Amino acid sequence: MPFIRSFSININKSHPFPFNILAVKFARQIALDARVTIFAGDNGSGKSTLLESLAFYLKLPLIGGQIDSHAGFEAARLIKPYMEIEWQNQINKGFFFRAEDFSDFINGVERENNKIDANLRELKGQVDDAIIERMRESMNYTLFDMRRKYGENMQAFSHGEAYLKIIQTRIADKGIYLLDEPEAALSPLKQLSLIAFILDVLKGGKAQFIMATHSPILMGIPGATLYEIQEDNMQQVSYKETDHYRITKTFLDNPQYYLRHLE
Repeated sequence: MPFIRSFSININKSHPFPFNILAVKFARQIALDARVTIFAGDNGSGKSTLLESLAFYLKLPLIGGQIDSHAGFEAARLIKPYMEIEWQNQINKGFFFRAEDFSDFINGVERENNKIDANLRELKGQVDDAIIERMRESMNYTLFDMRRKYGENMQAFSHGEAYLKIIQTRIADKGIYLLDEPEAALSPLKQLSLIAFILDVLKGGKAQFIMATHSPILMGIPGATLYEIQEDNMQQVSYKETDHYRITKTFLDNPQYYLRHLE
């Protein structure tokens, strides 16, 4: 059973940013009564802004920390006073996954290592290398935090495997989970793995997923409600009605139809 029944951004003005974003202009009584809701649309249509605004309103945690202390949510801060959520069953559990946060989190370990290496460089040749390595690991808070949360160093995994590992660790059987363009970190095969994982979580009946994606694979999640954001509206569509499906299918059926114009 979904926790959020619907949401609206109730504002009449269409300027300045972020109120001129298509998705913000059209977000009126958007039903979220399916267990999976997916927002599709072209770049700049506002899919991510919708998810960020929902996550900010709900105060969902991020991979790298807490959303209300994060500097990158100015649009969501401006939208929050106009956001209204209709609850089916209110809950304060969940998570907001963004591919950019995942990359920052993983790369943060390397950045910290580089800083620590610079500080420990003068010990090289005076202290055993194994001791220096233990010192480096003990000083790297980002690495410690990663191991505390996920049990291991995610740098040992491929990009997609690490992303799936974090998702599988942070998603429980109860909560609201927002995924912003997860395909950015996942191969087509790993996208299918993500669908399988989501469907398995949904068997418990206590999770709700809201996603923004360009991926026709992820749009195919069985039972998902699809919204497509266009220049003049945002409305529910069937899977095969989306631009992403139609363009991808016609390209795969006949690549030369598109590519000949580029030669």
